[in-house]
Amino acid sequence: MTQTPPSRAGDVARKYPDLWTAYNDLGKAVSGSGPLDARTRRLVKLALAIGARSEGATHSHARQALEEGESADALRQVALLAITTLGFPAAVAGLTWIEDVTEDG
Repeated sequence: MTQTPPSRAGDVARKYPDLWTAYNDLGKAVSGSGPLDARTRRLVKLALAIGARSEGATHSHARQALEEGESADALRQVALLAITTLGFPAAVAGLTWIEDVTEDG
């Protein structure tokens, strides 16, 4: 089994390891399905999490991006870019969730 996520998703992963493995395999397949590099994929996933208004996913993708060497400034820019597409409240929510996991947050 690959790395399990924290909290409730981790509980589901431990209870249904075959499902979790299939889910991870799907993630690997879609990551390799096109020309985007790892950094671009990570920032897109962060943007999608903000757009979906998913605090947990935003935390997760921001945390992973930081672990992979992304700057907090780049993550904040992703949230700010949401202003004109998703609206100011969604962008501020995303920014707040990113700042939850950055050192300066």
